[in-house]
Amino acid sequence: MDFQTFLQQFVNALSLGSLYALIAIGYTMVYGILRLINFAHGDIFMVGGYLAFYGVSTFLMPWWMAVIVAIALTTVFGVGLERVAYRPLRDSPRISIMISAIGASFLLENLAIVLFNARPKAFPVPEFFARNFILGGVHIASVSLIIPLVTAVILAALLWIVHRTRVGMAMRAVSTDIEAARLMAIDVNRIVSITFAIGSALAAIGGILWALKYPRLEPLMGIMPGLKCFIAAVIGGIGSIGGAVLGGLLLGVIELMTVAFMPELTGYKDAFAFVLLIVVLLVKPTGLLGKNLGEKV
Repeated sequence: MDFQTFLQQFVNALSLGSLYALIAIGYTMVYGILRLINFAHGDIFMVGGYLAFYGVSTFLMPWWMAVIVAIALTTVFGVGLERVAYRPLRDSPRISIMISAIGASFLLENLAIVLFNARPKAFPVPEFFARNFILGGVHIASVSLIIPLVTAVILAALLWIVHRTRVGMAMRAVSTDIEAARLMAIDVNRIVSITFAIGSALAAIGGILWALKYPRLEPLMGIMPGLKCFIAAVIGGIGSIGGAVLGGLLLGVIELMTVAFMPELTGYKDAFAFVLLIVVLLVKPTGLLGKNLGEKV
């Protein structure tokens, strides 16, 4: 493999890893607050992509407006899901809320098949995102440059919110001890809703960027990316925002670069995530940047 080909593949891997990181942050934030694996997160990712699609194709919105509306509606949807499916079970055993999350995921997938039709749809890609730039003989799609930039900006904003604002301080308090946070007059329900709002907005942004990079929508499109992003969060250290980003980047780079160097393994590229997960958990069970948060019972 020559240097230009290597650079081309590395840019693609960085773009994919940034997408994984963006979606994994949503998993890790919810887990950090509630110790809940939101299995419906990948399906919220799918909803964001479809809402943007219908905003452009059916309601004839300008592309930028369709994106804003899709993110806003997906955020409201995610908060509503938490109130209906998770909040009533918050004081129940962990297995109950986990089963509810799995049920919500299956419900959303099958509801999407009924509402959106199972036939794949082509996502409308604006001309700007479809452009290719040539840098040093390497052809780079503009969307492959935009995705890491968006992820970096969102990461910086989230770290500022978590470490420099009152809401972030309350999030860290709830994450540490939810009962103690209640005794300190922190509105736990509000903090959980804000966390789900942020996570759902990130899922929507991830779904739209995914559809721009791979312009094909289908009701089950969130299953495999959702699993991989959950794995990325675990690899990095679930509960750690920086860990989610590290895990996503690592997973994306290993997945694409392995295929680039060994094309005969292309059919097994989805298995790389699970192999990496097993290796990391055997070496460092809490993840690369994770801490032992304990288990709420």
